[in-house]
Amino acid sequence: MSQVAFLGLGTMGQGMVRNLLRAGHSVTVYNRSPERAEEVVEAGARQASSAAEAVKGAEYVMYCFADDRAVEDVVLSDGGLAEVVDQSALVIDLSTITTDTGLREHEAYRPRGVRFLDAPVFGSRNEAAQGGLWVVVGGAEDDFEKARPVLEPISETLHYMGEAGNGNRMKLVGNLLVAAQLQSLGDGLTLARRSGLDLKDVLGVLDVTDFKTPIYSGVGRRVLEGDYAPDFALKLLVKDLHLIAGQAESVGVDLPALKVTTEAAEAGVQDGWGDENASAVIKVLAQRAGVDLKREGSN
Repeated sequence: MSQVAFLGLGTMGQGMVRNLLRAGHSVTVYNRSPERAEEVVEAGARQASSAAEAVKGAEYVMYCFADDRAVEDVVLSDGGLAEVVDQSALVIDLSTITTDTGLREHEAYRPRGVRFLDAPVFGSRNEAAQGGLWVVVGGAEDDFEKARPVLEPISETLHYMGEAGNGNRMKLVGNLLVAAQLQSLGDGLTLARRSGLDLKDVLGVLDVTDFKTPIYSGVGRRVLEGDYAPDFALKLLVKDLHLIAGQAESVGVDLPALKVTTEAAEAGVQDGWGDENASAVIKVLAQRAGVDLKREGSN
């Protein structure tokens, strides 16, 4: 099996490292908050004291960072990863970031001949833990094929999207659709409650209609339980909504519904719900209508 360096051990990174270890890879990890490495070290990973140490000798370098700023700091800064990874390594960025930053990564690695893929993932904590992420990849197709041994253990499906930047572009398109579903679910449940419908019965209909989605079914039931435990935090959804807006502006597309969802999500963060699940945007919509979506008897 391969020598893998993995940087960024948030909720998603922890799960991905565990699945790489289960697949038999030797994994060296680094996180700027070293205590986050404790659990994966217990699972068999080796902890490095710096990013440069982590990537030394690695055949694959993978990282999953929270935002563009982290990529700037760790990858694109003077002495960053783009300058220190072995020239023979294949580097894979799993972060959700702007297309511009992803393309800058491609350009930063290119002078030294380092191969690079933008490969953001769809899914959250449970999918990361179970190796069930959906990965969308931009870059050279030969590099995509070479990356399969480390991408397959973390994923349910892999999708080669074409040229550099297309992984980032696809991730923003997908996140737009996720946000739209959260907004529509919140509006629908709020209208249903105001109209006197039993929300359990409403979800039963949503389970079988031609517009059913896992978000309506899964998130909807968690809303009825008053469960907003974070799989993907609302504050990160706000970050992604701004990325989507930037992408839309760069290609000259107006997205009116995005503006509505962004305003509601930002209001949720301002109300103190930023660390709750992204579905907390539904609480904002319900609160504005003066309704409580939680099922009677739920904690």
